[in-house]
Amino acid sequence: MENVLSVATEALGMIIGLRDQEPGESEVALLIEVTGTRQGQYAYELAFVPIDDEDEGHHLERHGDLAILIPQQSVEPLRGASLSIGPDGLAMDNPNRPLASPAMAAPQGTLEGPLAEQVSQVIAEAVNPAIAAHGGRAELVSVDGTIAYLKLSGGCQGCGMAAVTLKQGIERILKESISELSEVVDVTDHASGSDPYFQSSKK
Repeated sequence: MENVLSVATEALGMIIGLRDQEPGESEVALLIEVTGTRQGQYAYELAFVPIDDEDEGHHLERHGDLAILIPQQSVEPLRGASLSIGPDGLAMDNPNRPLASPAMAAPQGTLEGPLAEQVSQVIAEAVNPAIAAHGGRAELVSVDGTIAYLKLSGGCQGCGMAAVTLKQGIERILKESISELSEVVDVTDHASGSDPYFQSSKK
C-alpha cells in the first residue's frame, strides 16, 4: 500500500531518536492525527503509542525503522503531506487545506485555588527544568475544574513536536504529581511558528 505521507531523512532520524527514549519493550509507533483546524490550516496531534494500539480504524505505514499510525478519518487530510526539519523543529508541509477554521475557545477558569497552586509549583520545579534544555518553557494560563490550560513558549512554540512534548513529557509529569488533574490543554498560539495546532489530551 502506498504511503500517505513522506518523511525527510533528517526528520526520520529525529523522530526515531525520540521514539527510542520511550519506555517499555513493545514496538512504539508515531501516531499522527488531524484534530481540527486553526487559522486556515489543519491542526495535528503527534504522539508515541504502542503498535498494539493499531486497529481497523488506523492506517499503518512504515518509513524504514519507523511505524506511523494514522486514523482513517485523517488519511485524506494528510495525503501528500511531508514531515521535515524546519527552523523551529519538526514541521508538517501539507498541501491540503480545511474548508473552515473554527476559532479556538478562550480558556475558562482561574489561577487561584489549591489545584492551580499545585500545577504552578510542579511546572516551576519539574516541568520547566525538563524542557529548558530544548529552550522551551511552560506557563499555567488557568485551571477550570480539573482541567489545566498551559501556554508553551521559547523552543516549544510552533514546534511540530510540541504535542509529543505535551503528551509524553509535560502531561505525564503533571498527572503523576497531581492525581486530581484530569486533562491538560495546550492553548499556545502556535500560528507564529511553523506548525500551528490546538492539542488536547485527556486521561
